[in-house]
Amino acid sequence: MPAASPQPRRPRSGNRRDESARLAVLHAADDLLVEHGFGALTIEAIARRAGVAKQTIYRWWPSKVEILLDTLIEDSDKRLPVPTEKPTAESIRGYLRDLARFLAGDPAGKVLLALIAEAQHDPDTAKSFHKRYLGPRRDQEREMFARAVDAGEVSPRLGPDATIDALVGPIVYCALTGSTIPRGLVDTLVEDLLRPRSI
Repeated sequence: MPAASPQPRRPRSGNRRDESARLAVLHAADDLLVEHGFGALTIEAIARRAGVAKQTIYRWWPSKVEILLDTLIEDSDKRLPVPTEKPTAESIRGYLRDLARFLAGDPAGKVLLALIAEAQHDPDTAKSFHKRYLGPRRDQEREMFARAVDAGEVSPRLGPDATIDALVGPIVYCALTGSTIPRGLVDTLVEDLLRPRSI
């Protein structure tokens, strides 16, 4: 009898994440953050809520901050995208209004605020937060403003980074301090800082 041919070897999965488990962990993390706050958020609690082993989480993420960053990045891409078309004052105004709503009512907005706060006294969180989220988003925002300037739609009073800080800063400050974001704040910021082209 001819020797039986060996069975093909199954590829090793290694640390490849099961997508349903990954999503369960991300959803559990932001739900628990909203319910209990950053200080009370633990890997053990995330594992229980997600229905996965704690060891599984540690194999995929080194800390709860990295879990929250994954959650924030994915949710921001879906619910707070930086406009890439129609570089106008109105598209910028719409983005800022979306940011205000995101911070005031979206669970991922609470994740963003929690990470901003944690970054103030944890250098490792600050470094990862800037590298993975703030830096890439700032690049996208800078490009959005540059395209609007090149199209003659806006004439900022400040340089690109100072303009972004001056527009976004008051909105984030209101959210961080638990204040209501005034209805006319975005309009005032856009009109004063960007001097949109009159139609």
